[in-house]
Amino acid sequence: MSTTTAEGGGAREITSALDEDTPTGRLGPSCSDGVTVDDGGTAPRPRASEPGVEPVGVAAPIDHERALADRHALIQLCLYAMDRARSGGVAERIEQGLAGIGVHAMRPDGQRFDPSLHEAGGAVPTDDVSLEGTVAETELVGFVDHDRLLRAPIVTVYTRR
Repeated sequence: MSTTTAEGGGAREITSALDEDTPTGRLGPSCSDGVTVDDGGTAPRPRASEPGVEPVGVAAPIDHERALADRHALIQLCLYAMDRARSGGVAERIEQGLAGIGVHAMRPDGQRFDPSLHEAGGAVPTDDVSLEGTVAETELVGFVDHDRLLRAPIVTVYTRR
């Protein structure tokens, strides 16, 4: 808001404090952190305020072998924790997390026993010939990472009496 007054023969414009606070949609000559904005946004950013701290440049190349080794170690740690989990909910959540990255549980109950995929931990005698050589129960869950066997399930197999 401006007001014109005539004092002592000359006109003088008085600018009120409201005019200075009226939003214009433009930034002032500088921000509170000392970065000027008069450059149209093309000036380099200020350096870190702490000595010895440099801005992050291009990321280092990924060491794929190291990443795979780290992944395998973390999977083994999860399997170890899952085997020892006292809560069914915790074990289930770990299994879901592993499945999310392609590591799936093997519970071959009812499937034909395959010594290349299963480890026999026991036998259950049966008179039913159709059950012979079939997995009766999974004692310890096995795991595959996509198509690679991480741990064979330990199973009980039906055998003929």
